[in-house]
Amino acid sequence: MPFEQHNSPFEERLSADLRQAGDTFDTDRAALVTSGELRGRRRLLLRRRAAVVGGVASLALVGVGGALLLPGSGSSAHQDGASVGTGRHTAAATPAPSPVSGDQMIRTLEKLLPKGDFSKAEARGTDERPGPYVKLVYDDRKGAAAISVGLGRVEPGSDEARGTTECPGKVFVHYDACSTTRLPDGSVVMVLQGYEYPDRRVDTKWWSAELVTPQGQHVSVSEWNAAAEKDAPVSRAEPPLSAAQLRKLAAAGAWRDAIDAMPPDTDKPAPQPSASETAGSVAIAPILKSLLPKRVFKVSDDSGDDSGFGYLVLDDGKGKSLVQVNVQANMSDVEGDLFGSGAEVLADGTKVTTHQVPSEKGGAGAVMWTVDTIRTDGRRVVISELNSGAPHDDATRKTPALTMKQLREIALSPKWWL
Repeated sequence: MPFEQHNSPFEERLSADLRQAGDTFDTDRAALVTSGELRGRRRLLLRRRAAVVGGVASLALVGVGGALLLPGSGSSAHQDGASVGTGRHTAAATPAPSPVSGDQMIRTLEKLLPKGDFSKAEARGTDERPGPYVKLVYDDRKGAAAISVGLGRVEPGSDEARGTTECPGKVFVHYDACSTTRLPDGSVVMVLQGYEYPDRRVDTKWWSAELVTPQGQHVSVSEWNAAAEKDAPVSRAEPPLSAAQLRKLAAAGAWRDAIDAMPPDTDKPAPQPSASETAGSVAIAPILKSLLPKRVFKVSDDSGDDSGFGYLVLDDGKGKSLVQVNVQANMSDVEGDLFGSGAEVLADGTKVTTHQVPSEKGGAGAVMWTVDTIRTDGRRVVISELNSGAPHDDATRKTPALTMKQLREIALSPKWWL
């Protein structure tokens, strides 16, 4: 979020992630960079970064071991018995699976969906960059719905794998329901029933399921209550499939077999260090609570044990305030961009800048106050505060609950680096 000529630290971090993502997805950057959405909207970034732009299917016709149409299987794998796609693999060495074409991806999705009409189908195969996906418009006579399935890989046990299947904080992502389930085979799947736009400026609903297997196979399915993800009128009250159907579709072995047919990604960037590696291992919310002024604050929401980035939603009886903190190490390379000649320099060399501006993505009357600090060794702590309980909400009070002096004291506390 711009501070006149300055960007918020949360935008900078997310923008860096977006640059790493390259051009593999089309995104509403203005919606993504809202201050503080690093934790919440990161989930969306991770899905789309892998060209996983969603998909949907009903399992009325297929179970967890749904068939995938492979080369030579004809127009209907269910009819001729030539399908492969149980998702069950043995430890014995086997030849590399044959590539799955975009046309086969389309036919497979159409087979998995309940009876209806299909149009505007497009897909990439497993040997195409940046990765396989299929999307189409499905109409079950109750209204057209965009549907897509995306496939990819994540590092098993990584921050990305965990984050992909965690429900985001409702402070930053508006949704009606979200749940995470562990399946008998150890896979974890999250189903989120939310909205395409975080500020709800259009009532397009986006429901998705994100599944990650113990081997790092990533299946993303999504559906909308419109014929397109964006720029299409709402055509039905809700997307066509239930949360249970999305969950079952994500678990279908057909998609895992297609992932196994993908060639190794030799261009994959080196794994990024986790938040604990780059910013210390302290949990942000507990430290922030300990640094609050000695007055009564009700904390209605917080970021739990997350490190690197955290937040509290405070209420002192006069309205809610969202307080957010980023703790980052090794930031000397951007010091010149973030702390210009006008920055205050303390006796120990620490630089401090402050900003008090209208909240660009906030509602009526919303403002953002920020104190940004960087030590001589590149350790950076930045704290921002809104006079509302969430980035897109209207102001709940005239000014934020904490003063600029209090924000400064919190940002300069040595507790962030203990």
